[in-house]
Amino acid sequence: MYELTLAIHNLLRWAVVLTGLAVVVRAAGGLSSTRDWTDQDDAGARWFSLSMNLQFLVGLAMYLWISPIAKTAMADMGSAMKDAALRFWAVEHVTMMMLALGLVHMGRARVKKSAASGKHKAALIFFGLALVFVALGTPWPWSAQARPWLRILAF
Repeated sequence: MYELTLAIHNLLRWAVVLTGLAVVVRAAGGLSSTRDWTDQDDAGARWFSLSMNLQFLVGLAMYLWISPIAKTAMADMGSAMKDAALRFWAVEHVTMMMLALGLVHMGRARVKKSAASGKHKAALIFFGLALVFVALGTPWPWSAQARPWLRILAF
């Protein structure tokens, strides 16, 4: 169960990263060209939000019920805080991703409420910051808590 959920969580990472990048690139392009906010822009933001929500739900299930790493950390949080790997999974990863999720939702709300001329700017700021938190909180292959690019290939 853990390996399957971890593989799904890993694949969803790419949905988050790719939809987030697409939305940020479109927002930057729209801002620089003064292009109006389009249905495609809105659909991209919606898909970014959807992928973040789904990723968060899978991650939350792992954190609360499935992950042996989280269970170890929660059993003795004092010791987990002294162990860089356990602290990353118990606190840092979760915090970064929750901040990213919050920024995506704030961004969606701000874009909806913004005047037409401010939609791209709001999207660029909020979704761009969300992507920064995703990048910082993701266990990339070169990071201290390295994970493979595609978990499915690691079986």
